[in-house]
Amino acid sequence: MSFVISIASRIAIWSGKLAALAIIPLLLLVFANAVLRYVFGYGSVWLYEAVLYCFVIVMAGVAGWTMVRDEHVRVDILYAAARPRRQGLIDVLGCLLLLVPFLWVMWDRTLPYVGRAWAIGERSMEISGLPFLWLLKTMMLVFIALLAIAGLAFFLRAVVRLSGRHPSE
Repeated sequence: MSFVISIASRIAIWSGKLAALAIIPLLLLVFANAVLRYVFGYGSVWLYEAVLYCFVIVMAGVAGWTMVRDEHVRVDILYAAARPRRQGLIDVLGCLLLLVPFLWVMWDRTLPYVGRAWAIGERSMEISGLPFLWLLKTMMLVFIALLAIAGLAFFLRAVVRLSGRHPSE
């Protein structure tokens, strides 16, 4: 089990770090957009869309990394004061009752949507927009897959905690 946890965690962390690199062009594009718009009075659809693409890459890529590191949003009213076994139970139930159904519905609804975008080579609706809307939509599937991989590691760690052992054992 620790081998699966390790591999899934490494995939989530590696992909998160790789996606985080898109923060650099994101910041540069936002800066360029602001300067061009407010200093030179020039607006660009492709520049605005490039910012959106970078943002989506970052968000889709780091979601799993966040979950593996246990940095995701959680209501800590009961969780923070709970013993490790109770935390494990909360995490197992959260994965089974919330994460798995969410991922399933997202995959089920997103796959045909992305498939249609690929089939027609979907482009931006704007004349001067980016021609890669199909790629942007594909990032939804990447998000789901990476979150599922991270969720597996998170779930297995919770099962180990629930059994009374430490996840590193």
